[in-house]
Amino acid sequence: MTAVLEMRGIGKEYYGNRVLRGIDLEVGAGEVVCLVGENGAGKSTLMNILFGMPVILETGGFEGTVKIGGEDVRIQSPQQAMELGVGMVHQEFMLVPGFSVVENIKLNREVTRSNLISTILEGISSFGSRLRSLDEATMLADAQAALDRVGLDVDPLDLVGELPVGHKQFIEIAREVDRSRARLLVFDEPSAVLAETEADRLLTTMKQLAADGIGILFITHRLDEVLEIADRVVVLRDGEQVCTMQRQETDASKIAELMVGRKVEARSLPARKFPVQDEDRILTVRDLRVSMPGESVSGLDLNVRRGEILGVGGLAGYGKLGLSNGLAGLFAATGEVAKDGQPFPLHNPLEAMKRGMAFVSEDRRGVGLLLDESIELNMGLPWIHCQKRFLKSWIPGLGLLDGSSLSKHARQMIERFDIRCVGSEQPVRRLSGGNQQKVCIAKAITGDPDLLLVNEPTRGVDVGAKQRILDELVALNRKQRMTVVLTSSELAELRSVCDRVAIVSRGRVSKILAPDAPDVEFGLAMAG
Repeated sequence: MTAVLEMRGIGKEYYGNRVLRGIDLEVGAGEVVCLVGENGAGKSTLMNILFGMPVILETGGFEGTVKIGGEDVRIQSPQQAMELGVGMVHQEFMLVPGFSVVENIKLNREVTRSNLISTILEGISSFGSRLRSLDEATMLADAQAALDRVGLDVDPLDLVGELPVGHKQFIEIAREVDRSRARLLVFDEPSAVLAETEADRLLTTMKQLAADGIGILFITHRLDEVLEIADRVVVLRDGEQVCTMQRQETDASKIAELMVGRKVEARSLPARKFPVQDEDRILTVRDLRVSMPGESVSGLDLNVRRGEILGVGGLAGYGKLGLSNGLAGLFAATGEVAKDGQPFPLHNPLEAMKRGMAFVSEDRRGVGLLLDESIELNMGLPWIHCQKRFLKSWIPGLGLLDGSSLSKHARQMIERFDIRCVGSEQPVRRLSGGNQQKVCIAKAITGDPDLLLVNEPTRGVDVGAKQRILDELVALNRKQRMTVVLTSSELAELRSVCDRVAIVSRGRVSKILAPDAPDVEFGLAMAG
């Protein structure tokens, strides 16, 4: 098999901290190689090296060699990587919301044609080429061909910002396959934002691309996907390559154990010390309508019992994310909502927090975090504003930040959630995606809410961190009687920790099921 990518002896150090040690990675043409490991294992650093990201060059470069198509290369920029035929489908979307689908697919590779002015000026100066007209018909045809190749049925002229999250992921893929020289595609947690049916379609698309001779490097935490699609599996742990295995040589339990360095046991939920009663409702929702692009809610009714973990599931784009976003006040909403028997304000995030509601967004980078601020400030800032926590005051009405109290709290949360960092003052931008997610959840519970709305809590999180996050949510529920509304694209996740699961279809609750209900009932409910 012809190798499209060879990385040999890759090592990297950040400010005296060794993060990669002698990594060897190879991907053949038409081969699917799955790269797995806990958050902080070194996957992101390895990809930063492959794509020539500035952070690598600015911190002293790296050790080892990289070959693309058998040729030694020293990639200095993402643009150079793309010119060499390396594409990447990012976990965090790299799309321009205000551009159309076709504009995003052809961005920086627009097809142009001559016009009268450009023809005249091209004979005089190279500046004339900048005045060529866009060949919109060709661009539209190219974009449609790329969309067809990934199996996405959307109008190429639609604005990307108005499309559901799942569609955006396939547009990212379409953009990469449209490149004429694509020979290696890196998929970084592409199914993290997809419902199960969409994830299945994604795997089918990846198999088709591999059959066309494109090498696939697939980074994922979903081990069932690894077992379905991988030709080989590479496991990283703490910056070292634990092993490389053929798919038929392993199973999910073995991979999980290699990733975390210990055996991952099945979760058993602790018993409750208090009953959950249907008549004791912490939240009542009637005719809720939320104007969230791609996840609108249209006339949803729901009762949430005090002290339960209520799961919310459904297909992407059918409204499951709109429920929590609307209740938290991030998008315009109407309807009758009551908390603790009292009318609850909509479209007012500060008042929602004051009434004991906290929210963890599915968009951790865009909504959940201040990326350039420290871990401790991210955890404390909302509650400094809302509850006047972490302030000391000698003059009435004038509060000063109590830095020692905030740092102490942040260190406790870092230990509690096992956040891999160099300290509480580290900017969250420098954390891996899974550790950023832990900061989001730690921030939410800092205010001691009695109602916690959590969207996609384990998105892009490895198997070990996923278990810790879910166990913490269960512990909050069991020990503090915190009511949790857990929205997830992973049905198995909902069924493992929730008391009930509400399936949202076409903007409304289709059915509320027990977690042990037959699979067919969940399938029918999702289909509406």
